[in-house]
Amino acid sequence: MPIVLKGTGLSVEQLVQIARHNERVELHPEALQRIKACRAMLEEKLKAREIMYGTNTGIGEFSEIVLDDEQVKQFQRYLVYNHAAGIGDPAPIEYVRGAMASRVNVHAHGKSGCRPEITLTLVDMLNKGVTPVVCQKGSVGACGDLAPMSQIALLLMGEGEAYYRGEKLPGKVAMEKAGIPIPGLQARDGLAAINGSNLMTAMSALHLYDINRWLKQAEIACAMSLEALFANMKPYDVRLHQLRGFPGAIRSAQAILACIKGSDLLSGKIKTKVQDAYSMRSSPQVIGAAHDAVAHAKRQVEIELNAVADNPIFLPEFKLTLTGANFQGSPIALPMDMAGAAVTMVSVLSERRLNRLLNPALSVGLPAFLTKGAGMFSGLMLSQYTADTMIVEQRILSTPASIGSIPAAADQEDFVSMGMNTAIKNAQILDNAYGILGIEFIAASQALDFREFTPGAGVRKAKEMVRKHVQHLDEDRPLYPDHTRMKDVVKSCEILEEVERIVGSLE
Repeated sequence: MPIVLKGTGLSVEQLVQIARHNERVELHPEALQRIKACRAMLEEKLKAREIMYGTNTGIGEFSEIVLDDEQVKQFQRYLVYNHAAGIGDPAPIEYVRGAMASRVNVHAHGKSGCRPEITLTLVDMLNKGVTPVVCQKGSVGACGDLAPMSQIALLLMGEGEAYYRGEKLPGKVAMEKAGIPIPGLQARDGLAAINGSNLMTAMSALHLYDINRWLKQAEIACAMSLEALFANMKPYDVRLHQLRGFPGAIRSAQAILACIKGSDLLSGKIKTKVQDAYSMRSSPQVIGAAHDAVAHAKRQVEIELNAVADNPIFLPEFKLTLTGANFQGSPIALPMDMAGAAVTMVSVLSERRLNRLLNPALSVGLPAFLTKGAGMFSGLMLSQYTADTMIVEQRILSTPASIGSIPAAADQEDFVSMGMNTAIKNAQILDNAYGILGIEFIAASQALDFREFTPGAGVRKAKEMVRKHVQHLDEDRPLYPDHTRMKDVVKSCEILEEVERIVGSLE
């Protein structure tokens, strides 16, 4: 069933369906009427020669230069040319599809002033699988993601490049093959297509969806390690976390306990310490803090997905044009910097549990480095090295980009969000996080092989899924295939889906 874009109600989950799973979209009929009404007002103002930024004036430092009628006709084309100034590798198709859907939802408010043909063409491109080729780098995240959005706008003139049915084609050819008429650009159309933080917002939505699923797997891996280390489970009593009141910690404690339910560890049959180390005892508080950071970021991203994020903004009901800065990316960049740091924090916690599994002084009777042939074999010793190098990279990447503004445009644009840098580095942080957690899954499964008791149903299922891909390490072998395979398994969420099928949702 198509997702109807109407300017409100677009969720992260719906954007994932559109961007990643090619769900069809429709523009709500009322949204189309709003777009038409706004355009009619803009054309009246143009006839009256009212000065409107980026419509009959230049942009940025040139905003005080008023254009004549002939220049107004040509300006939008040159505006897009000038701003299509990115560099390097193309962004993944799902990012670009997400940005296009996000931009349509901005237009749906009827405050952007473009012709309806512009919005409807973007809808057609989404539904017929024409995805512009967009350089990943080039946006500073204020005045919107101008460089990447301009590469999308090139298609509206039959220019640029696009992916269509697995081929990279000239934009005009892709549009012709898909049967999409090229609308061209008239007054205001180009700026209305590019002037919002839509690419970084779409990327952030996709990342938040994936981070939530990664955090749930962090709780599964934590449960496995806790069982293997004979953890004292009192710190996981939900009543403890309810007394403090943080919703993330309550959620995390419940999820971990759900995985351990039915375990001998909860029966009192196994001797445990009076109090465990922080990396075990405070897991709900740490993972819970990440849940809370992600929940805040999601609220911000969903506000932006449904926002009037443009400049200028037209208010037909007041016959008014307002120039402002609703393209500014800081409301997304700041919480997404925190979300990236949260993933790094939980990755550090995972590595500390890995350390306890491998270190014979800390592992409660497990063989050193989880090998029976210590000396001849080194077991999983080097797995920790691999996790550690990825964590150091995550720490470097967790420096916030939102404080990294560099002025541009002759200081007319003297504070920018750098939110695209946030989005790009969050993808790298998450990529490392899949690998780090995969290594904990391997180690926890290896450790459980040495224990003689019945773990919880969720833990048993998780170990079963690990063993589908990585066999017990009896003798040393090259570990890079196991590490890489488990990284892919974590990214696929196969373990999560199977464990939730057994224990219920960990949400």
